[in-house]
Amino acid sequence: MAEVIAHSRFTEFDINLFKSGKHYRLYEKFGSYITQVDGEEGTYFAVWAPSAKMVSVVGDFNFWLEGEHQLNVRWDASGIWEGFIPNVGKGNIYKYKIQSHNNDIKTEKADPYARRCEHPPKTASIVWDDDYKWEDSKWMKVRKKNNAITAPFSVYEVHLGSWKKKIEENRFLSYVELADELVSYVKEMNFTHVELMPVMEYPYDPSWGYQLTGYFAPTSRFGYPEEFKLLVDKLHQNGIGIILDWVPSHFPEDAHGLGFFDGSHLYEHPDRRKGYHPDWKSLIFNYGRNEVKSFLISNAIFWLDQYHADGLRVDAVASMLFLDYSREDGEWEPNMFGGRENLEAIAFMRELNEAVYKDFPDVQTIAEESTSFPMVSKPTYIGGLGFGMKWMMGWMHDTLQYFAKEPIYRRHHQNDLTFSMTYAFTENFMLPLSHDEVVYGKHSILGRMPGDEWQRFANLRLLYSYMFTHPGTNLLFQGAEFGQSEEWNFQQSLDWHLLQYDPHKGVQELIKDLNKLYKNEPALHEKQFSAEGFEWIDYNDSENSVLVYIRKGEQEKDDLIIALNMTPVPRESYKMGVPRAGKLKEVFNSDKKKYFGSGSYKNKMRTTTNEAWQFRDQSISVHIPPLGAIVLKYS
Repeated sequence: MAEVIAHSRFTEFDINLFKSGKHYRLYEKFGSYITQVDGEEGTYFAVWAPSAKMVSVVGDFNFWLEGEHQLNVRWDASGIWEGFIPNVGKGNIYKYKIQSHNNDIKTEKADPYARRCEHPPKTASIVWDDDYKWEDSKWMKVRKKNNAITAPFSVYEVHLGSWKKKIEENRFLSYVELADELVSYVKEMNFTHVELMPVMEYPYDPSWGYQLTGYFAPTSRFGYPEEFKLLVDKLHQNGIGIILDWVPSHFPEDAHGLGFFDGSHLYEHPDRRKGYHPDWKSLIFNYGRNEVKSFLISNAIFWLDQYHADGLRVDAVASMLFLDYSREDGEWEPNMFGGRENLEAIAFMRELNEAVYKDFPDVQTIAEESTSFPMVSKPTYIGGLGFGMKWMMGWMHDTLQYFAKEPIYRRHHQNDLTFSMTYAFTENFMLPLSHDEVVYGKHSILGRMPGDEWQRFANLRLLYSYMFTHPGTNLLFQGAEFGQSEEWNFQQSLDWHLLQYDPHKGVQELIKDLNKLYKNEPALHEKQFSAEGFEWIDYNDSENSVLVYIRKGEQEKDDLIIALNMTPVPRESYKMGVPRAGKLKEVFNSDKKKYFGSGSYKNKMRTTTNEAWQFRDQSISVHIPPLGAIVLKYS
């Protein structure tokens, strides 16, 4: 047997933290580390496998022979196997060969803490380090302001494999190419943040990245880890934040992954009622096991620390919160109080958010949570889950349902739009039109709009105008910003050729300007999560399908008045009450010719009159375009 030199990166304090579930930087201890021991170059390996009888490192340096390099188990009952192997270095490929006490089962597992993985369908880990020199210090110094809940937060959601392809070579763009093309595009479009669907290594393309096996490794599909850092760096250098999709809710059963890792249910809950996800045919983490909590929270911290991420969008939170999620009667067991809440998962999420915000107060965690579970985005010290924001799934569902209706019927469904304001400030809501809304036969966002071509595009522009002026932050999935016609296909590039046509180019110009309006107008972001930032002028005019409301900033002079006409009938000289006397100028109109609108219903400077209307002392008359939105501001 070749020599494995006894060596450790763990202190007794590390072990105690790990076993108590309070070690949040395990990536500094576990995995493979290039180092020197007694003057010899080599690599230190450490893996958690408490049910193992033997753990060997197998790889291209020992012809994948089991037993050549056996790790040493620690004496402290931590279940950690470790050791230093000389002459193994950067680029060497390896796995852990684990022989279990459980009927001598032998498995080959990828390193859960590997910093780089082989390109799928290959599944081994790669010894790696990088000395990337960050150049985003300017962003990092001010990002607390840019990521604040009072700051504009307009997110462009991207699937790196299908955003754009090199058609002639039929391949993805690399991280390096994306650092040029994606960054310049997002900057041109005036988005404040990019959200990437999971970039952690995953084996199966049709999972879109949501079935992870390499939690600490950016996928090798697009390049090296340091090249992904370059992409993040370039976004930051251009004043753009980056949010990473993060999946602590489940993991696949692939043989090289976390499942049945050491011959026991190590990472997954041993009870299938809590440990198996029927929808996704995947395993669920054991949130009550301290070492698993440390693994997951360390992983969240890792992407914020090592990759300078500005936030984590936590996937499938609802599936974690409820024991009966997607289960029939008899397929789940109530908690100790007889309820359906998963108390261990709730405690984990609170601990996660406390750990994140303690070390990184200048980032955001965002919950994809589809139920009415209370206080998801409220602080843990008042009983909340501690997330910074929560996706507003109810708004998304009601709004898309409303806009799919022919305008003639909308007067009977005005409540679909006004209902959101009854609960808009119960959470810090982000309004999402995400990838989930443009797949599986749902059609593209444009494809849901009724009417002839002009009306479909006018409806789309109206929908986006409503979205950007509704309280909350917002998210658009790639392609929606120029009216992608077809559903999203993860195997294909977006249909960029559509931009040669005026209607699509017009939608793109509209999004640029809406992003600019959102960033430049304090009333649209300063109080976006506060009831003080919104006031109805008129929500009752269902006969004309018109909505009028005020968005308010810290200063009265920043107030905006928004009027929406949900029908193709222009509302000329439409009278509405206004909060005070003065002159109002139009600062946005979704019917402009450059957006492929008619351009016929502009509003020149308007002066209020002393005629009382809608319970207000002052009023004005304006033109609201067909299927159009206008935004007015006191001059």
